Amino acid sequence: MNAEEPDFIRTTRASYDAMAPDYADRFPDDLATRPLERALVTAFAELVRAHGTAPVADLGCGPGHATARLHALGVPVFGVDLSPRMVALARRTHPGLRFHVGTMTALDLPPKTLGGIAALFSVVHVPEEHLPTVFTEFHRVLCPGGHALVAFETGDDDQRHLAEPFGHETGLDHYWHSPDTITAHLTKAGLPVRAHTLLEPDGAGKRQRAYLLARKPRDED
Repeated sequence: MNAEEPDFIRTTRASYDAMAPDYADRFPDDLATRPLERALVTAFAELVRAHGTAPVADLGCGPGHATARLHALGVPVFGVDLSPRMVALARRTHPGLRFHVGTMTALDLPPKTLGGIAALFSVVHVPEEHLPTVFTEFHRVLCPGGHALVAFETGDDDQRHLAEPFGHETGLDHYWHSPDTITAHLTKAGLPVRAHTLLEPDGAGKRQRAYLLARKPRDED
């Protein structure tokens, strides 16, 4: 934490620190009840394994359930979250896995370190003006040929403030980005999108859910 951090980082961290236990109880494992999305994560894991043995970072890992699922699929994975209380919860829930405190805007990793990045519903807290920084970081830390799976609930690039999620007073904001917006930012950062899936709302939500699979070109030095 430092004074140069964007405000949205500080408010999002404080919000998830406040609601971490209740969040984990309410959302024990989202992928467990979504077979189509589980299949997309499984396909991502297969692509990463086929490319090599470089690790995968689950960015915005929360309680660590997606991290554990990727581990079970044979991926060398670790979780990163900006909330220390979420990271502590993930470590208790999945004691055999690695979890670290960090942010997508400034990853504490050397260049060309990762074989893959999973960002599952974590960019929803990133304002559009900060997406270039996030995806430039993705590009920096991915090995050539590495994949990024970015999932988010969609909208017309609008914003919603959640004053009291789960009864906790917070400053949490959601940014409902459109698939075109995320695709454009990924492409500009040097991560062309190879596939996109748009899932219609179900009984658990009112918004479409998008999954974008991007890849850093193999021919980059």
